Amino acid sequence: MNHTYVLTLSCPDRLGLVHAVSGFLLEHGGNIEEAAQYNDPATGLFFMRVQFFCDRHDHAALTARLAGFAEPYAMRWSLRDRARPMKTVILVSQQGHCLNDLLFRVKSGLLAVEVAAIISNHRDFYQLAAGYDIPFHHLPVTAATKAQVEQRQLEIIDAAGAELVVLARYMQILSNDMCTRLAGRAINIHHSFLPSFKGAKPYYQAHERGVKLIGATAHYVTADLDEGPIIEQDVARVDHTDTVEDLAARGRDTESQVLARAVKWHSEHRVLLDGHKTVVFR
Repeated sequence: MNHTYVLTLSCPDRLGLVHAVSGFLLEHGGNIEEAAQYNDPATGLFFMRVQFFCDRHDHAALTARLAGFAEPYAMRWSLRDRARPMKTVILVSQQGHCLNDLLFRVKSGLLAVEVAAIISNHRDFYQLAAGYDIPFHHLPVTAATKAQVEQRQLEIIDAAGAELVVLARYMQILSNDMCTRLAGRAINIHHSFLPSFKGAKPYYQAHERGVKLIGATAHYVTADLDEGPIIEQDVARVDHTDTVEDLAARGRDTESQVLARAVKWHSEHRVLLDGHKTVVFR
């Protein structure tokens, strides 16, 4: 029973929490390899992530003991086996730069995820999925079939046991019910021009306005469109010599990198929700 675990928790802040957690792990044979904590003065909440090695108890035994330990502190907590890759389902439409980047990183061992399925409303990337031996589900969406398609998507996600759903440039707005079902485990990526330059051809709009910065935002999906808790953002500087195509290319690169970092941190249990914000222990 040689396991490395990741414990994440949040609770009302009080004296001695770090001591209590480390003492509990010591008592149960846990050797801390990495630890980080944050006290949010605005909410009065304490957040902590601890990675530790333990050869005395298995996951089930530790979970049972943690339940009793956490209750007096009103902790929200999670215990994960660090070696187990996170089951993931990816949704995509017709822009494949983020999908291609994620699949390459997974294949290269750079992301601790297992892509169990790819779902798309177009057939553009079925050959890419086949090349990685990943099931591909083509589910066209219309206004009349949206509810049925989302139900089928949820069936695929549930059957895969997916802990993470990645919208890798999936160009469909999810229903409120879908967002609720995927709360805290669905990540979206989009350009960072929002709320400006909405709608079609944002890079054309940005080019016409002479923007100097372009970027990308990765966030959790909520019913408030593109307003979920932000996980990661980045920007790239541009100038008057850049064409629309240059802007779009740099945007695609930035989106791929930002989404990859968000997926990596989520899959390593480094992201904790703090209301409308996130705490990210990088």
